[in-house]
Amino acid sequence: MHDLTGFQRDLLYVVAGYENPNGLGIKRDLEEYYEQEIHHSRLYPNLDTLADKGLIEKGEQDRRANFYSITKRGCREIEARREWESEQFSEKESGRIDL
Repeated sequence: MHDLTGFQRDLLYVVAGYENPNGLGIKRDLEEYYEQEIHHSRLYPNLDTLADKGLIEKGEQDRRANFYSITKRGCREIEARREWESEQFSEKESGRIDL
């Protein structure tokens, strides 16, 4: 996950939080989080990048919409990130690192 942008990481988390969300649902969640409009030209190429990296799968919901689902690899990457974040916070809490 170290090679993802923050936006791509957020996309991965949103996809993981739902069962087969479509692009508009993902867009809505991100707009709520970022408190600004997310343009299609930013959203869909980044979803395609995550699919190309094997972190999500893209399927056809109907003729007009796709759905996305997290892959096993995507789940492993999220878990590894959570472990790393937990280690970082633990080090800071133990006083080893000054904030």
